[in-house]
Amino acid sequence: MSVAAPEVRMASARGRWIVLTTVLGSAMALLDSTVVNVALPHIGEDLGADLAALQWTVNAYMLTLAGLILLGGSLGDRYGRRRIFVVGVVWFALASLLCGLAPNAGVLVAARALQGVGGALLTPGSLALIQASFHPDDRARAVGLWSGFGGVGAAVGPFVGGWLVDGPGWRWVFLLNVPLAALCVPVALRHVPESRDEAAHGQRFDVLGAVLGAAALGLVTYGLIDALWWAGAAGLLAGAGFVALERRRGERAMMPPSIFRSRLFTAVNVVTLCVYAAFGGFFFLAALQLQVVSGYSALAAGTALLPTTVLMLLFSAKSGELGERIGPRVPLTVGPLLCAAGMLLMLRVGEAPSYVRDVLPALAVLGLGMTVLVAPLTATVLASVDIARAGLASGINNAAARAAGLVAVAALPLLTGMGPTAYLSPTEFDATFDRAMPLCAGVLVLGAALSWATLRTSRPAPCHPTCKTHCSLTAPPLDPGTE
Repeated sequence: MSVAAPEVRMASARGRWIVLTTVLGSAMALLDSTVVNVALPHIGEDLGADLAALQWTVNAYMLTLAGLILLGGSLGDRYGRRRIFVVGVVWFALASLLCGLAPNAGVLVAARALQGVGGALLTPGSLALIQASFHPDDRARAVGLWSGFGGVGAAVGPFVGGWLVDGPGWRWVFLLNVPLAALCVPVALRHVPESRDEAAHGQRFDVLGAVLGAAALGLVTYGLIDALWWAGAAGLLAGAGFVALERRRGERAMMPPSIFRSRLFTAVNVVTLCVYAAFGGFFFLAALQLQVVSGYSALAAGTALLPTTVLMLLFSAKSGELGERIGPRVPLTVGPLLCAAGMLLMLRVGEAPSYVRDVLPALAVLGLGMTVLVAPLTATVLASVDIARAGLASGINNAAARAAGLVAVAALPLLTGMGPTAYLSPTEFDATFDRAMPLCAGVLVLGAALSWATLRTSRPAPCHPTCKTHCSLTAPPLDPGTE
């Protein structure tokens, strides 16, 4: 039960302020997920960083975000969703300031990890505030507005990132979050009602589970980036400890094992791992390929990647409606196959490519596949469990997607023989990129095969406003919770 009854109407001034607050907060985390890849070559050149440091620039953020996002949602339920959201926004802004002022790669990586902590606090809270504040009759519309603006943010993110990198410099990719936070915090404190789940006060936090989960991801990532077998083995042991702990804690666990009794939920999360591993690897390498090999500026590279997000923004709602009518099996099979075809078409992108003949067709096919895939995937996650567990299910799926991208960014350079200075040599990077794209496509084909083999239900996934309109490239959207 919430402290404040959800009676805010969308037509009221307070309702509009709440939507603005949640959009601003989530935009901070979303922009950092989409613009940093475009800035990587300039970061490496300015700080004298090798490829491993660039991998950690991406992965340090995803590591803490994936490891702590479920814990962040629990903190909001207990101590107040607005309070934890505001703490997350302030934390994120301070970490962003540190990123923008970083004198070397080590400080930047540490600051990125701190950013992930802030993201884990504010990301679950943005939708939870809508869920807890709005009257049930207006909730779907509010979520739809949040999702639509989020889609626009994802679409313009690479463009804005490229413009900042080529203009005032890569540091402004991070410094931009400071004025956003300065606008968001006072609006939240003045206009957003506080709410919490009173039942959560009798529950203990699964802090040890969160620590073990983050340690497992961190050690495996460290082992893959630096080719250290002992770190990878330690990560696997930490992962085994996490599983054993969650089984022992049962329903009190951060990730209760009983939720995986749903075969559909388990299957769609395995598909999520395949799909978002490929996406994470692709967007990390594609921005580098366009700049290092094809000679694009940061702005041109960011603009070149826009078609994927624009297609999702325009047609995700239609894709969600189609998934409702025909069920998830066909979209979750056809979508990954189209994405795989798009990634294989990227093999044509080398030195001095034609954007119309080489780059655009690949990204258009990839964007079409993502449009077919993402909304039905999220809808199937939510439909695979009882409504009371929708928020937990979406949180687990979100964490799985981010963890998959984390491991892919760490593993692909190792698997393709990409040396520490490969991004400084167009010839060397092009050769490793050509080895990486078939690997990403192969993982997508595996996801398509798993979908066809395991998603045998013909029951349509129920409509959900978030999964029909959200256009996230880095992970499925978080569900705001239960109604």
